[in-house]
Amino acid sequence: MSRKETHKKVTVKAFRFNAETDYLPYYKQYELEVGADDLVLDLLNQIKWEHDGSFSYRRSCRHGICGACGIKVNGKPVLACKQNAMELLELFNNELVFEPQSKKRAMKDMIIDKKDFWDKHEAVQPFVVADIEEHPEHETAMSIAQVENILDADYCIQCGSCHYACPALEVNEDYLGPAALTAAYRFTVDPRDEAGMERLELTAQMGSGVWDCVKCFECAQACPKEINPIEKITKLHNLQFEQKVARSNVATRHAEGFVHSIKKHGILDEGHLVAYSERAAVVKHIPEALAMFKKGKIVMPWNMPKSKNLDEIQKLVEISQTNKL
Repeated sequence: MSRKETHKKVTVKAFRFNAETDYLPYYKQYELEVGADDLVLDLLNQIKWEHDGSFSYRRSCRHGICGACGIKVNGKPVLACKQNAMELLELFNNELVFEPQSKKRAMKDMIIDKKDFWDKHEAVQPFVVADIEEHPEHETAMSIAQVENILDADYCIQCGSCHYACPALEVNEDYLGPAALTAAYRFTVDPRDEAGMERLELTAQMGSGVWDCVKCFECAQACPKEINPIEKITKLHNLQFEQKVARSNVATRHAEGFVHSIKKHGILDEGHLVAYSERAAVVKHIPEALAMFKKGKIVMPWNMPKSKNLDEIQKLVEISQTNKL
């Protein structure tokens, strides 16, 4: 393979800001040589060691375990020590922009203040809560099924990639976020834990809990360990219904409305879903409903079609539903 194919000279633009000296952030360009095996961390090191010793970022293990080196490249959350730089050059047409995970929380260049992340992580009690003997005579055994029920939630390295990729958090700072909710799920389903109901109550709160997730799947895309936080958030939804923690509100009724609609028609009745979710407040949607009706987006209840596979769909719902709404 030729040198041309294994090395590239590129211009990298890096976010620069020092909260102690700068009024506004700015971007600075650096000419770097990128090898086929170089990671984003190698480029960060190259900037610091060969161009500007004041350039700052977090790094530690270099093995994708500590989570310290999370940044964004062209808006894509990455672990700098895990992400191949050449792959990103191909993805972004040879243009790379390095930015911190959250520009509004930047302290110095790639380093951010993660207090909001750690506060929310702490709020869900990310540890096993249990009264045990001071000097236990044996370990607490778990079955294979109990371990598997944790899924891969215990692989989280608290890097913050999903947290700072979440658009719900961007507009609602009260929202716990995908990382904290993943931790809440992990310890709630741990059979040794005794604070599961407390966590379910916490994560059921409107404004901060699981019902404020917008189902965008950005957290799943961002996670460098492929944990898929949205899966754990969905599991918490189900647990709240199963444990009778879920309270009737527009979010829980929206979930219920989906099930009712699919069981009745085999397809989604969007008009009924809004009415069921909003109840009396549905009147505020009348102008939009009329516009949708004219466009054929919704139909009158008596004209609502049914799936030709309705019997099969109803059976699938019946055998898969784990709780009564």
